[in-house]
Amino acid sequence: MAERWWAYFVSCADGSLYAGATNDLNKRVQAHNQGTGARYTRSRRPVVLVWSRAVRGRSRALSLEAKLKQLSRAEKLRLVRSKRA
Repeated sequence: MAERWWAYFVSCADGSLYAGATNDLNKRVQAHNQGTGARYTRSRRPVVLVWSRAVRGRSRALSLEAKLKQLSRAEKLRLVRSKRA
């Protein structure tokens, strides 16, 4: 059985959105906020988790992450808002 992975968006302090994938969502967000996560988020702390979706397996998570990164900013914001609705 495939392990549970997550694709996610965090909102950075500068208002930008960062998309990522992980198998431990809480630990990854914590790493972003400690400056040990992605290079992009190191200078844009703190970050806040604003959207996530569970998927089965690393491959699916990375594929979803790639699709998320291709979205326009408006599409990303729409997706984030739809989760909150």
